[in-house]
Amino acid sequence: MSELINNSQSRKELLKHMILQLHEGVAPDAVRARMIELLTKIPYGEVVEVEQELISEGLPESEVLRLCDIHSQALEGHIDLSGMKIVAPGHPVDTFKRENRELEKVVKQLRELFSRSEAELSVPGNEKYINLVKGLFNNLMDVDKHYRRKENLLFPFLEKCGITGPPKVMWGKHDETRDLLKNAINVLNMPGEFTPDMMQMKIELHLDPAVNAITAMIMKEDEILFPMALDKLTETDWYEIYRQTNEIGYCLYDPAITWKPRGVEIVESTSAEEGTISLPSGKFTSEQILAVLNALPVDITFVDKDDKVKYFSQGKERVFDRNRAILGRDVRMCHPPSSVHVVDQIIRDFKSGAADSAPFWIQMGDKFIHIEYFALRNEKGEYLGTMEVSQDLTEKRKISGDQRLLSYR
Repeated sequence: MSELINNSQSRKELLKHMILQLHEGVAPDAVRARMIELLTKIPYGEVVEVEQELISEGLPESEVLRLCDIHSQALEGHIDLSGMKIVAPGHPVDTFKRENRELEKVVKQLRELFSRSEAELSVPGNEKYINLVKGLFNNLMDVDKHYRRKENLLFPFLEKCGITGPPKVMWGKHDETRDLLKNAINVLNMPGEFTPDMMQMKIELHLDPAVNAITAMIMKEDEILFPMALDKLTETDWYEIYRQTNEIGYCLYDPAITWKPRGVEIVESTSAEEGTISLPSGKFTSEQILAVLNALPVDITFVDKDDKVKYFSQGKERVFDRNRAILGRDVRMCHPPSSVHVVDQIIRDFKSGAADSAPFWIQMGDKFIHIEYFALRNEKGEYLGTMEVSQDLTEKRKISGDQRLLSYR
């Protein structure tokens, strides 16, 4: 059996076989016991390779997503991290991991509060206890920035290395966690009395699952994603991620250390190069057209005819996250798995000529957001790409009557 454990291909085939057993309905506890028996340790990179192979061989991403938690729990504590690279303070992975430590502190506080729910809610004046729980869940919502940095900064570089399946699966888990957190907060804000029995039911059905989802993702990151990413990405890649991190922000942690790898020189681009762009109705310098596009009260993103993101405007008030890491990225990779089918349909209809635009509008918290996709065609009607235009119409919906005087003086 030792030759099996020490042979990479044999380990991967065994892990793949066990995940497929879960897919076929074999009891998770039995598979876990078998994994622990045969796979005392498995290198972190092999877990990613197995997920990638399963997707390539036809196992649906949705099924890998469903099985992700089960096989991750079975592997917890049995992943070999001895080869993981050490990073300096301020490195993007260092920041990710420090954020995870802060999230763990919040989780620990919540679990302590959960254990005291009966005692706390059995006496009058329990508003303080409920408000503490609500406050900690609001803190956990900060994990959205942590996940967005992975989705918009880290995942594009992994895709360039040929690692596409696992990021998609992880993005799906992000969305599940976001939904669980939102549901937990909604349950906590429901009107009515918080009796001990009622609170215990909320904990078991809504609050604990959200907390468990956070901790499960921390394990996947610390033991699988980050070690593997450190092996695959170059220092130049990490510096690009580092430089763009501020555009999204941090989760419960604000790094105080400036990080720059030795020997990496990246040319800063702060303004458009001079040059004249002639159009049928006039002309601009590059500097002028950049100013015009960024002054428009909308977000613009351009996707070319090959479905690659080529441009986004950089106005003062953004509706959705955009950063340079998405340039050259397949537009499908820029959306959560749950909405990729909509993107596919729009692109198909635009390319076939079945449609020229696709409008949407959504309520984001207290903001009303209008989003419209436009097919771009040349004079011959040939498809050039798609333009996405997003705008916050919250204040404009309130406009009525006339305004004929200056309003800023």
